[in-house]
Amino acid sequence: MEQQSAFQIQLEDNVATALQELTPGPVKLLGDCGQNVVQAVTEVPLGHKVALRDIRAGEPIVKYGVVIGRSTAEILAGSWVHLHVMASIYDQRSSHLDAVTGAPKDTKYE
Repeated sequence: MEQQSAFQIQLEDNVATALQELTPGPVKLLGDCGQNVVQAVTEVPLGHKVALRDIRAGEPIVKYGVVIGRSTAEILAGSWVHLHVMASIYDQRSSHLDAVTGAPKDTKYE
């Protein structure tokens, strides 16, 4: 089995980007990383974020060395970080989008 990997862009980041679909188990970190491995505890889709450490509810989500959002729930290290546990600070509607499809949940189509 090929080793799973994720890319940490900046040392300050508390998330990394999955370079393939991740399954629970060790994930090699590439890039500007302060640790070599994180243990995935959930599945993480290709291109999505994986938490590098535990993140408390309300804490900033940092990627590219900048805050991109705030956690809306406790996030364990190795967990998938997406719309189900974070809200974008750039897009007010992000909390109204389906975590998997990205479809608006606050619009009714008749």
